[in-house]
Amino acid sequence: MSGSARTDVRLSVLDTSPIVEGSTPRRALRNTVDLAVLADALGYHRYWVPEHHSMRGVASSAPAVLIDHLANVTRRLRVGAGGVLLPNHSPMVVAEQFGTLEALHPGRIDLGIGRAPGGSKQAVEFVRPERERTATPYRRQLEELLAYFDPADDAPVKAIPALGGNVPPVWLLGSSADSAGLAADLGLNYAFARHLNLDAAVDATRTFRTRSDAGMLVSVSVIAAEDDERAEWLAGSTRLKVLSRLRGKRIRLPSPEDAAAYPYTDDDRAVIAERSASVVVGSPDTVAKHLQTVLDDTGTGELMVTTPLYYHEDRRRSYELIASVADRLRPR
Repeated sequence: MSGSARTDVRLSVLDTSPIVEGSTPRRALRNTVDLAVLADALGYHRYWVPEHHSMRGVASSAPAVLIDHLANVTRRLRVGAGGVLLPNHSPMVVAEQFGTLEALHPGRIDLGIGRAPGGSKQAVEFVRPERERTATPYRRQLEELLAYFDPADDAPVKAIPALGGNVPPVWLLGSSADSAGLAADLGLNYAFARHLNLDAAVDATRTFRTRSDAGMLVSVSVIAAEDDERAEWLAGSTRLKVLSRLRGKRIRLPSPEDAAAYPYTDDDRAVIAERSASVVVGSPDTVAKHLQTVLDDTGTGELMVTTPLYYHEDRRRSYELIASVADRLRPR
């Protein structure tokens, strides 16, 4: 995919701006900017950032702000939200924000919409009280948002920046067949979170494809290195973080050195093996084989890659290696 290479499969990036152990939000956001510039040069198609609140290991909390900056420092990359958590916001304000972004960066903005809280119940209560988040059913919130992008001439209230064609493509984020069905019903593009729910991937994508011809992408967690052994070592960071969360202790992403030195029990190893199935780990050859399986299983033509690594240099290298195998991938 880098340089002049061509492929029918699109590769994109999902970046949470991870704050790893010993780092800071400022460093995490600067790393996101650096990675977006690299992704642009490598030929990745989209670069999405999420909305999370009061999560000590995630710096991406204000996607509209971050999207504008990333669009300014890249040339051709589509930049978007993966996603805006609609119950946390007024649909009109979301339409105004993304209408503005589309006006400033025409043809380069994506609006991904989700319904997860994006943080702990306590934290999200400060973002928007539950009574307001749940006062209107989610489907009606979506319909209100879409109406602002295509208002009737006599609509009493309009999202002014979205008028005149300043309408980004809208994607519904989900991890179940229910979300796939909702996206199809509303005529929206669909982004399935395989990295969050591996077991539902085939069912959800089949549900969407049988009911809609709109766009579909599948997110996948990938850790690539020059050889399988180093990739497995690098993956120790995210595996220890997952284990710690399951054991009731939330930590920032640890270094691979600290992960390798951790005194794992046999039960710990069994839990890690069970929870690691959704993460693609390995050399370029290994990664290409597993990504092709994802393409075959889901029928998608676009993979959105998220790469949880401690060292930024390793994360950059992982995306370079993934880009290097893009020409081997084919849609089903």
